Amino acid sequence: MSAGRTQLTPAKKRAEATLRRRFKKLCAFDREFETQGFSVIAGVDEAGRGALAGPVVCAAVVLRDESPLLRVNDSKQIEEDEREELFAEIVANALAVRISFGQPAAIDLHNILQATLMSMHRAVDALRPRPDLVLVDGRELFQWDGRMIPVIKGDGKSLRVAAASVVAKVARDRLMRRLHLRYPAYGFDHNKGYGTSDHWDAIRAHGVADVHRKSFVLKYVANNLSMF
Repeated sequence: MSAGRTQLTPAKKRAEATLRRRFKKLCAFDREFETQGFSVIAGVDEAGRGALAGPVVCAAVVLRDESPLLRVNDSKQIEEDEREELFAEIVANALAVRISFGQPAAIDLHNILQATLMSMHRAVDALRPRPDLVLVDGRELFQWDGRMIPVIKGDGKSLRVAAASVVAKVARDRLMRRLHLRYPAYGFDHNKGYGTSDHWDAIRAHGVADVHRKSFVLKYVANNLSMF
């Protein structure tokens, strides 16, 4: 054994092997499209679709170098501190990253699906270089004049979609922490705008704020009148 070299425990070796297998699988999914002639492939995902407050945030990512992104995965499977680290790694190894916000007013006006699709469109449309293929997490596609493929549970299948999920999640969490400074009663720093019991308690005590999605709150109240 060379001096100064750290020996991995059996458990860490297994974890490392699992990480590498997952990374290889994520990369293989994207590379299949490269063999079909696509050279600029974007991944797109959203964060915050089900929240009661704050925007839905969409990210579009075109990667330049995959190799340093071994830990990238579906953002829901990663702890917050690690997501912050990965955000920086993704941006450093991306050819392009764009983030778009679908605000509560747009969600109330158009509905959450349409607000999400419009936000995805804005993020992709802002990418430079323009992608020749867009992999979109989920079943629904937005209006765009380029080639798109829906990928159900794409953040667990495609490295580019997984990277977009991390970027969208981190961008939204950062925003919700800033909103907490303006609206401390609602606990946005920890619930991130989702319908936790303490968030509902705050709504009952203080009413809705301008960052709440009124359509979401009203629908929930109508279905759960006993709470109020």
